[in-house]
Amino acid sequence: MNESEGRMIDVKEHIYDDDPNLGPVDVKTRLKDAAYFFLGNGKILGAVQIAPRGEGTPVGLLIMDPECLDKKRNALSLHPRTGLDRTQLRIREQETVSSAAGRNLGAQWSFRLQIPAVEVRWEADGLRVVEEFFCPSRTQSLLVRNIRITNLRTVSADLVLQTGILEQSVEKRLILAPQAEGQVVLNYVWREKDGHRVSCEFSSQEGAYGHTDMQDFWQQAAQATFSSHLLNRYFDAVRFQLTAVISTGAKVDASIWQYNREWVRDHAMMALGLVVAGQHDLARKMLERLLRDFVSDEGGCIDSSEKRDYSEVELDQNGELLYVLQQYVAWSGDRSILSQHWPRIAAAAEFPLKPVFRHEPSGLMTNSREYWERHQAHGVQPGIELAYQMFVSLGLSSAASLARLMAHDAEAARWEEEARRIKQAVLMDPGYGLVENKRFIKRRGLDGKIQDVIHALPGSGLPAGSPLASPVEHRLHPDTTMALPVAFGFVPADSVLASNTMQNLELLWNQAWQDGGYGRYYAFSEPDAFGSWPFPSLFIARAYTEMQLYDRVWKILKWLDTIPGAPAGSWFEFNGEAHSPPFPQIGITPWTWAEMLLLLVSHVMGIRPEWGRVRIQPHLLTGIDSIRADFPLGSGRLKLNIERVPDILSPQFFSEGKRIPSETEGEVVIDHTQSILNIDIKIPII
Repeated sequence: MNESEGRMIDVKEHIYDDDPNLGPVDVKTRLKDAAYFFLGNGKILGAVQIAPRGEGTPVGLLIMDPECLDKKRNALSLHPRTGLDRTQLRIREQETVSSAAGRNLGAQWSFRLQIPAVEVRWEADGLRVVEEFFCPSRTQSLLVRNIRITNLRTVSADLVLQTGILEQSVEKRLILAPQAEGQVVLNYVWREKDGHRVSCEFSSQEGAYGHTDMQDFWQQAAQATFSSHLLNRYFDAVRFQLTAVISTGAKVDASIWQYNREWVRDHAMMALGLVVAGQHDLARKMLERLLRDFVSDEGGCIDSSEKRDYSEVELDQNGELLYVLQQYVAWSGDRSILSQHWPRIAAAAEFPLKPVFRHEPSGLMTNSREYWERHQAHGVQPGIELAYQMFVSLGLSSAASLARLMAHDAEAARWEEEARRIKQAVLMDPGYGLVENKRFIKRRGLDGKIQDVIHALPGSGLPAGSPLASPVEHRLHPDTTMALPVAFGFVPADSVLASNTMQNLELLWNQAWQDGGYGRYYAFSEPDAFGSWPFPSLFIARAYTEMQLYDRVWKILKWLDTIPGAPAGSWFEFNGEAHSPPFPQIGITPWTWAEMLLLLVSHVMGIRPEWGRVRIQPHLLTGIDSIRADFPLGSGRLKLNIERVPDILSPQFFSEGKRIPSETEGEVVIDHTQSILNIDIKIPII
């Protein structure tokens, strides 16, 4: 089937039957102040639910099949009547039973065992309880729960520990002398061949011992330490969880428990997050799956697990995939993916250049769908979308770089010229370009008029109470995608165009809410509900970092630490009350983790590899005095040390102790032919 025979969008695609008010309260994804810590190894996926405010199981354990994209209520460990209640730990002492409910409950990420672990702490009548959850191995469908209890009393404690899963209950006696600590270990084993059954049993040893493959896996990944507790916490949380949620077969839900679908756009960006986190093998698996299963022979990309009619194809997806492929090759030094998949790569590059998409007066691409997936039923008319042009241009330039590596010089020249032509038209075309009054606009109609207002059509499926269904004006501008040309270097960060565009986007902060954050666009144009969006807010943070407007970056980073999911660093797709049903419950979006990694690695550290060399241009945020990092790069490692020092006026770069000249102030380009590249960067104290 080619794209001209692809499926038109049916508004019923947006209809889901998962009612959060049916069943036990644990089926809800948004419990009051709840956070989810995701653990996994590709063969088993777990999430530790921390619900400290009395709604839902306070410490519950969700276990899922990572190959099966599903709703929260269908987790393998969630009972249809009692939810996650059986999975919480209870301590029985004579007639008294204690649990984590209301017990100074707290949770955080830990790397004590040199692998990602969730450390949960609570208190119970003179007892200190520490529960530690982790996957000890890369090869087993196993999740471990270490339970350490300290008797703070002056008398002995005779305890019985109780927990379980579904219909299974387990218990173990533990006698503790005064001031003594005891430990028990639980193993959760998922047996796919045994009817997808999950069982738990006590073990005789701490689960990480004897399993070195997981420790080796994390030792080879990227490492970084910031002189900021918040950035350290974010860096660990996002790299731990992005890796955890991807299955052995490279499957992952675009928003966990929400869509149960996949997109080239989302998954390419997740792959890019893995690339900059040093997880090159896993990134390659994702990219190969996208090329093999998500790109047609003629180069069209699926979205929402569907092939689309030409009029509704999301053209940015081709560009993002090509850009991420180029980044993967530059970071990993692996060109074999190109030779093995070149026909699909070339088809993906050519696809947006088809005459069916071409707007004859301008040469730009057109369709009837905008970047955030609103379409004709929502009032989107055929037109020219900024994000589609930018990503196609960026992708073609990336494809040209890859073609030169493969000695496909004719294709390289053609794609580079097309990339240049599209960019010039976006910036300069007097009638159809996507710049107006020295700032970016989102969309023009085929006649060149700015398309700024939409109105949903009858039969759009919008529920009562949806902002887009309300009787007010629904504007398309401003839109956070207008920050992407700045974030990706499509235009200079110090240009008037960048400054004017970003200032316009400040209108999106605190629109119909007061707790901070940017909406992805004008709030009354939302098909679902009002709310701020974490990953589009990170688009803006990336752009502001390039512009060196660090106070605005910190505003976003600190806001992320105040919203649901912050303790785990597992943010919901947006902060609002979804109309569920007919729309799905709000899920956790892995793309957000990738955006945070890009912010910290590509922008704050400024690491941007090219084939055979690396470009480094750090943007050390105000208040950050040092960063130490160690990344896989090509066949070796990049060891980076950035620190603020007195008595210098501009950044200074050193390799193996020798000063490196910088052609552009604040930036250096270095060949990385050696196996270990040690770079020291000194930044002036502000």
